[in-house]
Amino acid sequence: YRVNWRSCVRPGSAEAYSFAIVCVVIASLARWGLGQLSEGILVFPTYYPAVLFAALIGGAVAGIFAAILGGIVGWWAFMPPRFTFSLTIAQQIGLLTYLLASLLIVWGADHYRRLTQRLEDEEKLRKDEEKFRKLAVDELAHRLKNKLATIQSIISFQLRDEPQIRDAILSRLTALSATDDLIMATQGQGARLRDILSAELRPYEVSRVSMTGADILLPSKLALMMALLVHELATNATKYGALASSVGKLSIRWSLAGGRLELEWRESG
Repeated sequence: YRVNWRSCVRPGSAEAYSFAIVCVVIASLARWGLGQLSEGILVFPTYYPAVLFAALIGGAVAGIFAAILGGIVGWWAFMPPRFTFSLTIAQQIGLLTYLLASLLIVWGADHYRRLTQRLEDEEKLRKDEEKFRKLAVDELAHRLKNKLATIQSIISFQLRDEPQIRDAILSRLTALSATDDLIMATQGQGARLRDILSAELRPYEVSRVSMTGADILLPSKLALMMALLVHELATNATKYGALASSVGKLSIRWSLAGGRLELEWRESG
């Protein structure tokens, strides 16, 4: 689980200032430790990271606060003569340089912080829109299925005395419905040819049907046309062709070249 500190610490809040103080304290301890190793260490290098982190986490105001507090502590504790607030001209220039550099760090950190927050907000908005769109598509698909079920019921009742015509129409509607489900799965982009064939030929033994061809995504309208075409071929094969015989086999091959789809439906046995 990743914690987003920019969301946890509100700019200008007590938490932001507390974090800035902690950063300055750590920077002061680091400067004191370096001072024990060598007397020639500059006063403010350890405070720059403190200003950076304070600005990144707590915002620009917290960064400026850390810069000022770090300047005061560094001036008082590490500039000779120590524990006084007297400054030479050179020390004044050094302190001013530190403050100017810190302001640049705060500006850069705050700019990065705002940019990151804006990108996160845009990403959240995109995800919300995607979620809403998916919800709308799912609702539409549900309503279409309900309407299709109603249409099938009407056809079954009206053509109850014509079973052959009734069954032919209902089977075609079922084939279109299955392809509609495939199209919905791709968010309306279309359906894959292999999936259309598999959906229509699923009731038959897998060992009797072989399919060979590239992974082709058909546009929505073409996918529905292909579903009807495959349904008619499968129906004929079931009644009169390979699928009507216990030993019959079906081989389907297709290829795409120059924008032209070639499909071979070969029955044997």
